[in-house]
Amino acid sequence: MSPIIISLKVTVTATALASLAGLFAAKQVVKLKRGRALADGLLTLPMVLPPTVTGFLLLLIFGRNGLLGNFLFEVGFPVVFTLKGAVIAAAVVSFPLMYRAARGAFEALDPSLVEAARTLGCSEIYIFWKVIVPCCSHGVVSGMVLTFARALGEFGATSMLAGNMPGKTQTMPLAIYSAVQGNHRESVYIWVAITAGISLVSIVLLNLITRKDR
Repeated sequence: MSPIIISLKVTVTATALASLAGLFAAKQVVKLKRGRALADGLLTLPMVLPPTVTGFLLLLIFGRNGLLGNFLFEVGFPVVFTLKGAVIAAAVVSFPLMYRAARGAFEALDPSLVEAARTLGCSEIYIFWKVIVPCCSHGVVSGMVLTFARALGEFGATSMLAGNMPGKTQTMPLAIYSAVQGNHRESVYIWVAITAGISLVSIVLLNLITRKDR
């Protein structure tokens, strides 16, 4: 059962991190006057890069001799071959889905609502969490559902950064790969069915949210 537990821990945590980062990034990009196309391209890059390339770039950052890896290792917070690495990999790969959904929702928001809140003396933080996010709730929730589904199925970047260690970093996609390599067909069928079932529930939820939005 460990791949299920690990996958849910990784997916839920990665979805929370990617959602917060995606909301903040979308808010900043929408306000940009120059360089918007470049910022959008950089933030969307993990979605179009092969996951193994993303994993390699993460290794350059969090590896033992990486930009941050050595410092994190010295302070007792290693990332490579840990559950934290799996969370970071899943969050980075799924982040663009949340960012694009939030950005589209923010762009469609009537700016007069924000201006009215400012006229009433509301702070920018209050406006963001109490006006913008609730008014764009359907787009935000849709992005979170897509982010969850993508994080659940992440394989390439996770295997590069966190490895495939049973009981420690082995998520369901990695368990499927190991079962195929070991020719354990019954295990493959079980893990595929569970993963497909959770993903199907996510898609159905997204469709219900979209239908309600319309």
